[in-house]
Amino acid sequence: MSNATTIRPDEAAHFGQLAAEWWDHKGSSAMLHRLNPVRLGFIRSAIDAHFATDSRGLKPLKGRTALDVGCGAGLLCEPLARLGAAVTGVDAAQENIAAARTHAEAGGLTIDYRHGELAALGLPTFDLVTCLEVIEHVADKAAFLRALAERLGEGGLMVLSTPNRTTASRLLMVEGAERMGLVPRGTHHWDDFITPIELHDLLAGVGLAMGNPMGIAWGPSKGLHLSDDLALNYIVTVKRLD
Repeated sequence: MSNATTIRPDEAAHFGQLAAEWWDHKGSSAMLHRLNPVRLGFIRSAIDAHFATDSRGLKPLKGRTALDVGCGAGLLCEPLARLGAAVTGVDAAQENIAAARTHAEAGGLTIDYRHGELAALGLPTFDLVTCLEVIEHVADKAAFLRALAERLGEGGLMVLSTPNRTTASRLLMVEGAERMGLVPRGTHHWDDFITPIELHDLLAGVGLAMGNPMGIAWGPSKGLHLSDDLALNYIVTVKRLD
């Protein structure tokens, strides 16, 4: 089992300071609220394809377990719970976990929220593992992905998303979005962004196979949407190597 430290205290502190605004659609997490439906659309399609569930069904994850790593205040955990999963959420910031628990309880949802280093929590394996916009914030990407791999059950599905390290992402996601106040200052560090090829190789190193990535792009008419354009951000399914 991996025991490397992957949490960056400064990153955890940065996001912990934003905990009170996670569920404010007009606050510092407004961009995440716009992004979430796009990611959920991809995840739902991936669930139906992987587990052969009915795309019309309301609870495709009934009877299954799901783990969201880097869960923040639960923006993904809660929809996964509503899809029927027994959900566990893990985050590096204690403030986020407190906000997540409060919001889930107010909505009548039972979600197991944990704070700390993923590899040190002694969690079981899960049918679905999600980790969205997180790997660019960790100290040791290989160790972090190893910890994710250890939590993925046999026949399970993983979904990852992360910004791509391109000129476009530097201009729009870091310099543009942060200067315009669309994203809190200090959220992104472009040098830590990871390309699809780099992610593919890191995943292979821990026994995981990456599917074809789908871009998350932005346009004036469509807003944020799934696209073949990987320049800004991408989302991808991951399975165990055969």
